[in-house]
Amino acid sequence: MTFLALLFSPILMIGCISTTTVQTNSGSISDIVNGNNQFALDMFSKLGSQQENVFFSPWSIYSAIAMAREGAKGKTALEMQQVMHLPENDSQRRQSFALAYDKFNAKDAGYTLSTANAIWVEKDYPLLDNFTTDIERYYHGSAQNVDFLGATEDTRSMINSWVESRTNDKIKDLISPGAISPQTQLVITNAVYFNGTWVRSFDKNATRKGNFKTGDGRIIETPMMESVGRESRFNYTETGDMQMLELPYQGKRISMIILLPKSDISSLEKSLTGRLAELTKGLQESRVDVYIPKFTFAAKYFMAKNLEDMGMPTAFTPGADFSGINGRKDLFINEVIHQAFVDVNEQGTEAAAATAVVMPTMAYGAPKTPVFDADHPFVFLIQDIETGNILFIGRVSDPSNN
Repeated sequence: MTFLALLFSPILMIGCISTTTVQTNSGSISDIVNGNNQFALDMFSKLGSQQENVFFSPWSIYSAIAMAREGAKGKTALEMQQVMHLPENDSQRRQSFALAYDKFNAKDAGYTLSTANAIWVEKDYPLLDNFTTDIERYYHGSAQNVDFLGATEDTRSMINSWVESRTNDKIKDLISPGAISPQTQLVITNAVYFNGTWVRSFDKNATRKGNFKTGDGRIIETPMMESVGRESRFNYTETGDMQMLELPYQGKRISMIILLPKSDISSLEKSLTGRLAELTKGLQESRVDVYIPKFTFAAKYFMAKNLEDMGMPTAFTPGADFSGINGRKDLFINEVIHQAFVDVNEQGTEAAAATAVVMPTMAYGAPKTPVFDADHPFVFLIQDIETGNILFIGRVSDPSNN
């Protein structure tokens, strides 16, 4: 699940996975899927530089910044568009997000996937009608009048409660005390939640302690799930340097892809942008003996510096132009906070994430049964099978580090 929040304050106050271009037809979301997936790998390369667990929702960040982009102008809009790989055509971009909202909120008996948007605006702070109309029509984001000025903590609690309720209480206290102030004028939030059961569940009785070798050579004892035998059939492929396994969830519309390097994980990660789409095309149903660690962990990131380095610095300066929101050039971003949670076990997966974009005042080999033994660091992602849209992406470096 993902949640994304953008907090705006006026400057003048003191206070099938695809990373290549897909032909876009009417009624298609392939253009924003391409953009989201490219952004996912770009940000993963920034966050994955350390030998630690990584997990975030590119779709959450992508959706929220897309809503902020609706109010951006000039150089600010251009930089956001380029870094996020957003479609240039306004109508195309908006229609695609509307279609994506409908798709990812479609009911399916096999799993739970939901998204939600909202905007929280200071009760006396005027927004342009065009901005609020676009957020409501294309992002299904309802507007809530709040009192940042007179009841800052109550408003923070209200927004955090909204986040918790739409992430099954997995993302708590996203906006910490002091993150918003009496000068805050607007918060834009997006939430996505996923809970899925494997098509082929792992037998709890078969889970046993195993050794996981970390990137720095440590041996960690951790519970390893296994699926072996005649019925253990999954979409699988391998190359000279890696193995790839797809684990579908009930409903067969969402799946997890695991990329397991045969040697150092850094080489695999560096090559993902150019190879991921082609690798997934090679997946074929095969008999595979699978061993995967159970893992649960949470992560929190402060992304402003990453996004600046990726090419959108203007949005983080007083020179930002978000005049499409309120008609004035008095908004800029101070920080982008992202928090995520994932639990992978014998039954399936639960995932949640949240993001806050804070905008303060200026004052602030040979054919045989393959063995897929994930006993060392690996990359994983959760995707929508039909479109290939990456909903979550991460790396397991130490499954015992909760």
